[in-house]
This record gives sequence, structure tokens and C-alpha cells, in this order.
Amino acid sequence: MSDVTLAEGTRLPFSAARIDDDDFAAMRRENLARWPTGAEVDIEEAVAYHSAMPAHKNLSAAMRKADAEGRCLTQPRGGFGTLELQLELMRQLDRDGMADVVPTTTDSYTRNEQWQNAQTGIEESEKAGRSMLNGFPMVNYGPRIARKLIDSIDKPTIVLSGTSMPKLTCEVGFAAGFTGYLGSGLAYTTSYTKNLSIEDGIRNYQYLDRLAALYQEKGVTLHRRQPGFLTGTNIPPCIAIITCIVDALLAVGQGVRDYGLELGQTLHLIQDAAAIRACRELVQEYLEKAGYRDVFTPVTSLHWMGAWPYDDAQAAALVSYGGTLAAIGGAVSVTTKSTHEAFGIPTPQANAEGLRTTRMAIYLARQIRIDDAPEFKREKDMIGREVRPVMDKILEMGDGDVAIGTIRACEAGVLDIPWSPSRFVKSRVLPARDVDGYLRILQPGDMPFPKDVLDYHEERLRKRAEKEGVEFGRDLAISSVYEISESLEKLLPSIAG
Repeated sequence: MSDVTLAEGTRLPFSAARIDDDDFAAMRRENLARWPTGAEVDIEEAVAYHSAMPAHKNLSAAMRKADAEGRCLTQPRGGFGTLELQLELMRQLDRDGMADVVPTTTDSYTRNEQWQNAQTGIEESEKAGRSMLNGFPMVNYGPRIARKLIDSIDKPTIVLSGTSMPKLTCEVGFAAGFTGYLGSGLAYTTSYTKNLSIEDGIRNYQYLDRLAALYQEKGVTLHRRQPGFLTGTNIPPCIAIITCIVDALLAVGQGVRDYGLELGQTLHLIQDAAAIRACRELVQEYLEKAGYRDVFTPVTSLHWMGAWPYDDAQAAALVSYGGTLAAIGGAVSVTTKSTHEAFGIPTPQANAEGLRTTRMAIYLARQIRIDDAPEFKREKDMIGREVRPVMDKILEMGDGDVAIGTIRACEAGVLDIPWSPSRFVKSRVLPARDVDGYLRILQPGDMPFPKDVLDYHEERLRKRAEKEGVEFGRDLAISSVYEISESLEKLLPSIAG
């Protein structure tokens, strides 16, 4: 394991331990000096602003209220390249989309800390009169100007910055008044990067989590959220939940006590409902084993994260079904998409329409629960039997230190991610849909799943291969990735066909 060298020469060993106050102060000074707007960050002024904010604009308070009332909040994604366009987008999502949580998604240059390129993108966007960036360049605008976004709406806000390098963006976002931040060291590093080490990704998010905890120490509770996986492929619930546990343990180690969990939908009603329930219970189980009994861990369900169909009607069905899955599963919030998903960044109108469609689906399914169904109980138990052996091995490999254990487990393939771009995981594990539509483990790689669990998975997958008249093997996994984007003629041909 490498050490992190601070500007003053202090060496910080890599571990899950809380960053010391003096060390963190030195890290903050170095970080804020990397771009001119960092000088605008004044944590005491920001704390005063947050403290004066109405309670309903605080994302942590909104999530806790929704959880207590059994509600499912709606939140889209969205970001444009200039302040004016972002203001218009957020107002439309708030007003026309009836979003419960309003996001600001940052652009790719910001995510990769290429702020000079982001500045060029702002200038080109202003000249063109349209966004030339795929998100909002928050660091370039700085906290003083970005605060206009917060003041323009009357809802909680969250920063969506799909990055393994969040350190300056989180400082600007929290100082501006955003009360939530999405991202984590393990999930984002293995989803988005090839050459950034998982160790560096974890360390970067330990900074963010230590900053969130610093605000908490000063009386402001901010909502941190683990992002699930954004590889655009199928992720079985067990692997997603293992990652949730790892990232949650890392966050609470820095002092975070409000940590949301995200799960991408599998599109199987029973599996998604079981996964939502199992995720919260298993995360709490491992937090309690580590001595943490005061952490709020609500679950957010993500609209389908794989390939989308180009047909508007098929896409609309996915949007609506995504709301249904979240509501029946008991998720505290759902992150929505639109019928434009297959084409790229949606218009504000399409984004708002996706929100309303999802909201109506939630309303229609709001009183339905399937927790007593035998198949639900069987699947929830199966997920637990998949998760615990792997998670226990990760902790064992780190001698109780989850940060060290995670690195060693990734190196050994004990923790693996399907189709990850990262060269620091083996990506030997392969999932596929079984005969009943559940996501199962086709090839476990070196992950230590119990033999009887893998035998069950193989049995169900072989039944699918037999039913479809195809060979049992990797093609089952590949076809499962593209399945949902196929035409209706292929997915469900007419009787006459």
C-alpha cells in the first residue's frame, strides 16, 4: 500500500482509519489551492448558510421524512454547460417535473479535473447559445455563483459528479449549499476508470466523507450517497450490495452518519424488491458488527442502467416500470430517466416528463408490498447467502480493515466486478438472466460463493439455455446485456409472427 504525502511532508498510511484533524486541514489547504474558485470556500460561512436553510431543502431531512412516511421520492439526473441553462433546467425539473430532489450533474471535464477545458466549454456554450458540455462545470463557476442554483428552487439539491476525483467539486458543492453528494471510492473507480487505482479512488472519497463529517460536527447534516454501478451492464444484486457495504464502512469510518445506498434495477419485480430490503438489512448488519448503530442508510432504486430501446413506447414502459419497481420494493427514492435515454442527454421537457411518469407509477403502486410472498423470502435469503461469504473474506483479508481488505480482495478476484474498465479488478465474474428473468452468476471467477448457491444458479441458467435452444455459456451473459434494447418484434413477437 502506498502512502499519501501531504504538503507539509506528513505521510498518511492507507487504511480505513479516520483522517486526523490536522492532517485533514493540511489536505484541504492543498486541495483548495488547485483552482482559483477554491479560495471562495469558507466553511464557516457555508455552515451559516446551511443552518439558515429551511429544513425541507435539506436532503438528509427530506430522506428521513420520506422513510418515516413510507414514501418514495423522485430525482432525475441533469446538467448543462452554463449557469443560465442550468438554472432553467433545475426550475423546470422542480416545477414541471415535480421532482422531490433536484440534481446538478457535472460535466466530463470537471469529473476528470480538467478545469481549463471546462472553461473553454463554458465560453463555447455561451457563443453557441446551447450547452457544449454534458454537465455543469461547478468548480469553474465556484460556490458564490453556484449558490444561485440553490436559491432558484425550493427543493433539496444533490451533486451528481460521476468521478473518482471529487475533492474540489465537493468543497465547491457543499460551500454553495448543496445538501447531498453522490459517489464512492469503490463503485465509481471500478465503473468509470481504467488506470486510477482503487486505493486512490478510496482515498479521494475518504476526503469527501471526512468533509461531510466536518460539516456534521459543525451542526449541518449532509446526505452522502453510494452510487451503485454505472458500467451500463448487468450487475447482480449480491455484487452491488457487497460494494454498498464496503463503501458504507469506509464512509462511516470518516464520521458520516447519513449514507444512502443505490441499487440499479434488474427489472425483475421480486429480485428488485428482495434486493432493496436485503441491501439495507445487510449494510446495517455489517455496520453494527463494526460498532456503528446510528447510521441512516436509505435505499435509492435506479431506473434501468443498461442499454435502452430507441422506440418511445418501449422506453416509456421502462420509465413507468422503474417507478413501479421502486415503490413496491420500498425504496426511499428513485433516480429517473426519460424516453430520450437511448439518444443521449434529454431535453428539460423530456426529463420532466420522465419524472411525472415515474411519479404516477409510484402512486399506482404505493400500497403494494410482496414481503410475505414465498419467492420474495427465498430470493432475499439467497442474496444474503451470496453476500456474507464474500464480505467476510474481504474483512478477513484486511485483518478487519475494510480499506486494505478491499484492495487485497480486488487483487485476488475475491471481490470482482462484471465488465469493469478498471485494470485493478479481474472482471472474470459474469452474470446472466435465468429462465425466470433473475440475474444469476454464470461464471463466478474467484469470488467465494458457496457451492450450493452456484449449483442453484447454474440449474436455473441451464433451464434458460434449454428453453431457448442455445448453448450454455458466455453468450447467455452477452445476450442479457443487450436484451432490453431489442425491438418488440424480437422480444415479444405477435402470435401471427
